[in-house]
Amino acid sequence: MPKLKTHSGAAKRFKKTGTGKIKRGHTKVRHILTSKAPKAKRKLGKSALVADGEHAKVSRMIPYA
Repeated sequence: MPKLKTHSGAAKRFKKTGTGKIKRGHTKVRHILTSKAPKAKRKLGKSALVADGEHAKVSRMIPYA
């Protein structure tokens, strides 16, 4: 069986946790932040988990993470 290639874009965006879940960052935190509420900006700064429906797709892209 040949080695699998890691999707380099996905490797920069996702990390695996100790229990095997996949962490991701939030979108909409780069610019136009003046129109966003402080509470929303605080929430967006924290990491989130990849949804169950996307888990298989993302884990295929980062096989050795």
